[in-house]
Amino acid sequence: MSKTAVRLKDIAAKANVSVGTVDRVLHNRGRVSEEVRQKVLLMMKELEYEPNMIARTLGSNRSYRLAVLQPDHLLDPYWQAPWDGIEKAGRELKQYGINVIIYPYSLTEVSSFIEQAEAATASQPDGILIAPLFYRESLTFFARWQAQSIPYVLFNTYIAELESLSYVGQDSYQSGFLAGKLVQFGQAQPGTFLIVHIAEDVANSVHVTQKERGFRDYFAQLAATATEAKSPYTIISIDLPQPTEPSFARQLNRLLDDEAIQLKGIFVSTSKAYEIAPYLQAYQRENIRLVGYDLLEKNIHFLNENIIDFLINQNPREQGYWGIFTLADLLVFKKEVLPLKYLPLDIITKENLQYYITAPAA
Repeated sequence: MSKTAVRLKDIAAKANVSVGTVDRVLHNRGRVSEEVRQKVLLMMKELEYEPNMIARTLGSNRSYRLAVLQPDHLLDPYWQAPWDGIEKAGRELKQYGINVIIYPYSLTEVSSFIEQAEAATASQPDGILIAPLFYRESLTFFARWQAQSIPYVLFNTYIAELESLSYVGQDSYQSGFLAGKLVQFGQAQPGTFLIVHIAEDVANSVHVTQKERGFRDYFAQLAATATEAKSPYTIISIDLPQPTEPSFARQLNRLLDDEAIQLKGIFVSTSKAYEIAPYLQAYQRENIRLVGYDLLEKNIHFLNENIIDFLINQNPREQGYWGIFTLADLLVFKKEVLPLKYLPLDIITKENLQYYITAPAA
């Protein structure tokens, strides 16, 4: 008999007891002799019975409050995608008693993160999904949640030393390594490759530092196999301010004006490659390889204009979606949760763009 076909009355018939007795054994309630209990358990095992967790959940009155801490999508368009994924998961799981509340914070204000994290903690949630972009400030809250036995799941940024329930997202190191391959692809001549961080507190952003390390390690491996005594490639990194600040344009213009640098490619460590693209266009430097992240409308525009050469899609919508479902698997469906759920890194070009725009998301 298949697992899905097994019903309580099948077990009752096999054990020669009533359905009520089987129900009492299953839910460990009421008085049942030990001999009968062992007989029912044996029949459950023989018939390979598995409780229908969904039906049991729907039949209970238990509700769960999940708190989400992520940057405000109204302040940065990248965060619209995970926001959408979180809301979609919330709609699908509402029938199981799950209520999702999002606490958005500003990427440029540490105080905003602390305020929203305090509010989320004070709500006494059953679980927390967090994009911990402020590394140092997050550590205090992780310790508090662990002390309060609140399970938390990380997305977007993986912090290896934490005992989080799980991480859902990209492998930041591997994405940086991949960016190195893409920016150097087909370019064997000596030159300089630039890593650009835009308005990031790099020292406090684990995912950004991991991307840069992966990028540099790719070129370090090339250097190790080079026949010349010195690597033909030079890697430099710059931290740019907000694009609205005058020094943003000054630093970029200085780099593009300096022909001695032999700039071959630029890797933007976030979704803001579209901020660099207009400068390459204005200087008519489309020959400089430009690689960035994610399918934002402005990035897509410059991909179609052949200014951006490659976009690495981190699947942010799925990060939010599966982050919520990971908590639901633990709290509601009592499933084993994997400590790491790496989502695929898709390489987007002008040629395959249409597939990723039209492909169904989670």
